[in-house]
Amino acid sequence: MADRTVESADIEVPEIPEILEKVLLFALDEAKEKMMQGADVVPFTALVVKDNLFIENHPGESAEECFGFARHTVEHARGAEAYALCYDGYIEVDDETKDALIAEGGIPGEDEGVAIGYLYTMNDAGEPTFEAEPAYIGEAPNFMGDLKEASEYDDEEIEEKYLDDEADDEAEDEAEEEN
Repeated sequence: MADRTVESADIEVPEIPEILEKVLLFALDEAKEKMMQGADVVPFTALVVKDNLFIENHPGESAEECFGFARHTVEHARGAEAYALCYDGYIEVDDETKDALIAEGGIPGEDEGVAIGYLYTMNDAGEPTFEAEPAYIGEAPNFMGDLKEASEYDDEEIEEKYLDDEADDEAEDEAEEEN
């Protein structure tokens, strides 16, 4: 997942809404845990909807395809308060490329999102060593920019979207098990 550019022109960290900060940190911690267990990090989104957190993987043949799947999921997330898209990538620092777990996300109606990440190195045994604290990387696209505030959706709109999706997923799982 290296074909992504997040611009960082200023060094000052902006004020990040609490709900966005929480979902970004959650996503980074989930990805970090996967890597610590030796697993690959498949790009995924975490959506905060009411008191729930919906996580969806976005595998693809290219970074562009993964981001396209994630954008599609988030742009249709009625009633979501915030999202994080997390992936294993890299950032360029002082003409040097460094590995990083990156989480970018946003909230409804904002023009820009933010990206934060954990820099890491791999030892000879293929085990990652992470920086102690996540770093602010810069502004990122906000896939929720065209969505209404979560409170502007009624319960039926939200339940219809997520309960129908869960029912569809369960039906697909049952069909696969029968085959």
